[in-house]
Amino acid sequence: MIQQIASRLNRRLLAFTIALPIVWSAEANAQEAEYTLRLHHFFPSSAPVHQEYFIPWKEAIEEESNGRLEVELYPSMQLGGTPPSLYDQAKDGQVDIIWTVLGYNSGRFPRAEVFDLPFIPTSGAATSQAAHEYATTHMQDELAGVYPIAVHTHSPGALHTKETRIESLDDIEGLKMRGPSRLVNRYLAKLGAEPIGMPVAQALEALSRGVLDGTVIPFEAITAMGLADITTEHTVFSGDHALYTTMMIVAMNQSKYDALPADLQAIIDAHSGIQEARRIGQIMDDADQVQIQAIQNGEQPGTITQLDS
Repeated sequence: MIQQIASRLNRRLLAFTIALPIVWSAEANAQEAEYTLRLHHFFPSSAPVHQEYFIPWKEAIEEESNGRLEVELYPSMQLGGTPPSLYDQAKDGQVDIIWTVLGYNSGRFPRAEVFDLPFIPTSGAATSQAAHEYATTHMQDELAGVYPIAVHTHSPGALHTKETRIESLDDIEGLKMRGPSRLVNRYLAKLGAEPIGMPVAQALEALSRGVLDGTVIPFEAITAMGLADITTEHTVFSGDHALYTTMMIVAMNQSKYDALPADLQAIIDAHSGIQEARRIGQIMDDADQVQIQAIQNGEQPGTITQLDS
């Protein structure tokens, strides 16, 4: 009897001894992250850049740091505020990393407006590389307080309207059109439209209520922003140069970056720069083509009209 009790105790002790390192390992893994980076933006989680860039970016940062860095993704303004407030959220340290449109802060980044000029941009990938090089060379004062991970532009912008088919510039006359920046809005006014500046995240409600007749955005944003069924008339221009684009930025709080150890800074550095700008631009270019083909194949309602540029 005593031997049986001893045998049972030994088995339990052995099981506890085996399980103990597993518990310690689980606790160690749960505590591995030394630094947490909260990344905040206004696009929905279904947006191509969120799915195809930010999720892989997060995974690469975490893997290469052996879990010492953790990246938390917060799309759709989940941490509060408005799209125009995102830049200051990063600069002031309310969040660690943001993705936003610089033009939402009207007049604050005047050098960035060169990329808003009409019929200057080509593809998102090519123009994004130019934007990153330009911003890191000529906009250092304007970007003080943040560490630019990638400065890029979106893919070629086009006109998207609810009911009006634009077959000539005369058809734009009097349309209430949403624009992303003061320079794009000035250009829309020159075309005869009534420009209304607002972040693209507000466009669906404004279109539904009749506040807007249309908006300028790249094709890739139509489905992500819920506009596929309401803006069914799409207008593009011939040639290699798009109607417009605008500068966007993925930026990290400078103090947060400076506080990282050198080896972790090196990991952020390896996933920052012109190659990241190009990657985002290419994702947008590819998503444009998916959207355009869906319209052309009848998988999505709409008509695409091309005007001579």
